[in-house]
Amino acid sequence: MKALIHLNKYFWNYRYRLILGLIFIFISNIFGLYPPIYIGEVFNIISDALNEKSYSDNQVQSLIKNQLSYYVFLVLAFAMCKGLFMFFMRQTIIVMSRMIEYDLKNEIYDHYQKLSLSFYKRNKTGDLMNRISEDVSRVRMFLGPAILYSTNLLISIALIIPKMASISPKLTLYALSPLPILVIAIYKVSSVMNIKSEIVQRQLSKLSSISQETFSGIRVIKSYNQENFVQNQFMDEAQEYKQKNLDLIRVNALFFPLMILLIGLSTLFTIYIGGLEAIAGHIQVGDIATFVIYVNMLTWPVASLGWVTSIVQRSAASQKRINEFLQEKPEIKNPISESSNIFGDIIFDKVSYTYEDTGIQAIKNISFTIKQGETLGIIGSIGSGKSTVAELLCRVSDVTSGKISIGGENIKNVNLYDLRSSIGYVPQDSFLFSDSIYNNIAFGKQECTEDEVIHAAKKAGIYNNIKQFKNQFKTIIGERGITLSGGQKQRLSIARALIRKPKFMLLDDSLSAVDTKTEELILNKLKSKVITTRASLFL
Repeated sequence: MKALIHLNKYFWNYRYRLILGLIFIFISNIFGLYPPIYIGEVFNIISDALNEKSYSDNQVQSLIKNQLSYYVFLVLAFAMCKGLFMFFMRQTIIVMSRMIEYDLKNEIYDHYQKLSLSFYKRNKTGDLMNRISEDVSRVRMFLGPAILYSTNLLISIALIIPKMASISPKLTLYALSPLPILVIAIYKVSSVMNIKSEIVQRQLSKLSSISQETFSGIRVIKSYNQENFVQNQFMDEAQEYKQKNLDLIRVNALFFPLMILLIGLSTLFTIYIGGLEAIAGHIQVGDIATFVIYVNMLTWPVASLGWVTSIVQRSAASQKRINEFLQEKPEIKNPISESSNIFGDIIFDKVSYTYEDTGIQAIKNISFTIKQGETLGIIGSIGSGKSTVAELLCRVSDVTSGKISIGGENIKNVNLYDLRSSIGYVPQDSFLFSDSIYNNIAFGKQECTEDEVIHAAKKAGIYNNIKQFKNQFKTIIGERGITLSGGQKQRLSIARALIRKPKFMLLDDSLSAVDTKTEELILNKLKSKVITTRASLFL
């Protein structure tokens, strides 16, 4: 339950809605408290009328009919009021849970955006997606139904049991005697459910990761004819997920019949002991009917206790998984809130970098200077650290030793967002969104005109290709740009970088899929019209 403490701030934000919902639950139970008493009164009236020898049969029927009409009206009126306030309590509590679900997803997504690149290297995409979707959905069940039904149970017990005790303490004791056993059973089972719920969620994350990787790498899978292999891999994990779910379900399967049995015993005790008490003259016949209805009114709240316990335990397990990521701290932080003017010479001064996870040294004591308006090309074999240089300049990673400065200022001391906004970075992996060509280019600049998009496409040498498409700039390119060739994806990424008119251009092997003639054409356009006053780095 400690993991759920994180949600307290949301309860505080929606405290008025929560308090109003609790009030509605209380009023709803108040209206449900009196119909059993009225029904008991009807039984008493009928019993008294039948035992009254001074009345004729017609008089008895008339009396019963009048009394029945009166109490039927009361029961119906109270039932309608109870239903109305049940509607109100769902409109407050359940709606509140949806609002908190929205806020929690935004919190997680915002935190994901702040975390450093190393975090994403350590965790799988499917696991990240599962925590912001499946885990949050499970937490919402605690925020809404669990709170609603558990509060309803507590209020029902607080109102009904004193009412039962005022009629007959002895009968109340017998009717409620199975409940302590139920409480002990819940206590014993809850810890097991918590452990098994967390295991199920972790296995579901594995399934999500496999699915995400399969769909992303479908070209490779088909090219290598490995459909059967990945299918068997998925089936093995799915079988494991099914087995872990069955282990959890077995606990519930044994638990719920036990609850129904204990609740059924309460009804039996009520009828048997109540009958003996009525014969002895300690209570009236109508009181037995009232007790039976009260016991049955407690049936669903008490029966839901096991379900609520399951929800709470699974929610706690899910929130614990969410908290694991929310407690992650970004390794790269913005040092200042003030805006920085990023401009001038780029200087690498004895820069070294070692990967923290593997201990491999990517670059060692690199020093160079790129003056304003100059271009530098770095050539090296695969794995020589060219992409690492790009990541260090963008502060996606921080240097292990040495210093990188722009305009004489260490990049660790400048505004992180201004630094990245000033760089037009085209990574080696030309990632494109499953959207239109126009939106992919416009992604580089939040507010841009159609002319700017066209101008950037021309500079990147992709404009003529776009015009050949049926829908031109409105063409949807599919996930990761799957409908485009490698060269088209790279040029589209360059256009996305150019539209922001950056102070520095950083190209990381972003022309590898382009033919020599097109590459020369693009480079000439960049050198002559785009970076004449900007520093540029080609890797």
